[in-house]
Amino acid sequence: MGNTVEKQRNHNLEFTDSDIKDSGRKYAYSFDYDVMHPYMIRSFQPFFRPGSLLELGSFKGEFTRRFLEHFDDITCVEASDEALGEAREKFGDRVNYVNSMFETVTLPRRYDNIILTHVLEHLDDPVAVLRRINDEWLAEGGRFFLACPNANAPSRQIAVKMGLISHNAAVTPAELEHGHRCTYSLDTLERDAVAAGLKVVQRSGIFFKALANFQWDRLLQTDIISDEYLEGCYQLGQHYPDLCSSIFLLCEKGPSRG
Repeated sequence: MGNTVEKQRNHNLEFTDSDIKDSGRKYAYSFDYDVMHPYMIRSFQPFFRPGSLLELGSFKGEFTRRFLEHFDDITCVEASDEALGEAREKFGDRVNYVNSMFETVTLPRRYDNIILTHVLEHLDDPVAVLRRINDEWLAEGGRFFLACPNANAPSRQIAVKMGLISHNAAVTPAELEHGHRCTYSLDTLERDAVAAGLKVVQRSGIFFKALANFQWDRLLQTDIISDEYLEGCYQLGQHYPDLCSSIFLLCEKGPSRG
């Protein structure tokens, strides 16, 4: 499924941050960078292993910057040469960059930590890539951190009731424009991880979310949202993972199925 379709994709175009015609909405939001990234790190950090980190899909390095506080040995694989070029300008030789698609990349070793955040939903054959992570790249005793946007986030469920999207897992025009192939919920995410041979050791959600990203961006420019409110949304997400902005699986290496 992946090879023929994948060669036709323009990763530079998919990752261009522009308003989507007929919708007037961006793909990348301050909410993702300023709110979700710190809370993702907070969710991941207790499970980090000492040693190396492989970040799959590093884009322009916004998330990579946060990993530099925790790891000295970081490799980033990114399909967009334009995005990778911007990241390289920021971090230079502090990070090892590989410009390639996950389906075809050759990596020289295994890694103690592998990060795949808000990327799996872009892939034409997600199980095949997850299988490579399990069989080829994840070290024995290593940890794989898998996070995706959540189909069942209240903001999406509200959009369904408003008639803006047909169902929770729908791929919106903006998402499709930027390469989304599906929208995961916890059960379908775990289904694909298990199908790839990974051992799921923890399931969680990150940040209770009832508003769309563009609404959050507007609110964050006011004094309506306090740090305490943001913390409350994060804490509430621990109780209701299925109602979070992002869903998170912590995985370990399972038996190879290759």
